[in-house]
Amino acid sequence: MGATVMIVDDAIFMRSILRGIMKDKGFTVVAEAGSGIEAMKNLRTHNPDIIILDIILPDANGLDLLESILKARPQVKVVVCSSLVQEQIVKKAMDYGAKGFIQKPFTPEKVIEVLQGLEA
Repeated sequence: MGATVMIVDDAIFMRSILRGIMKDKGFTVVAEAGSGIEAMKNLRTHNPDIIILDIILPDANGLDLLESILKARPQVKVVVCSSLVQEQIVKKAMDYGAKGFIQKPFTPEKVIEVLQGLEA
C-alpha cells in the first residue's frame, strides 16, 4: 500500500491502536493530532494521502473540520472514525466529502477494509 496517513483523535490510546494497524499494513503515519487546531497545523506541514478523523474533538466538531481539511487539501481522502453512527451523521460526513466511515469500536480488519476501498 504505502499511503501516508494522519490520525486525528483526542484519545491517545485510539491513535496508538490505529497507528499499530497502519504500520502493520504498510501505511506510513506522518502525523497525529489530538485536536482540530493541531490537525490543521499538521496539514500545513505534512501532506497525507489519508486522514482518519474522529468527530468529537475537544476544540472542534469533526464534520466542520472535515470541511476545512477538504478546502485546504481537496485531494486528501478523509475517513471518519467515530462511535457516533446515527444515519444522519454518517450521511452528513459522506455529503461533506468523507470517503469512508469506520464505526468504533472497530476491528483491524474493518479499518483495512475501509482503507483498501479508498484505492478502488
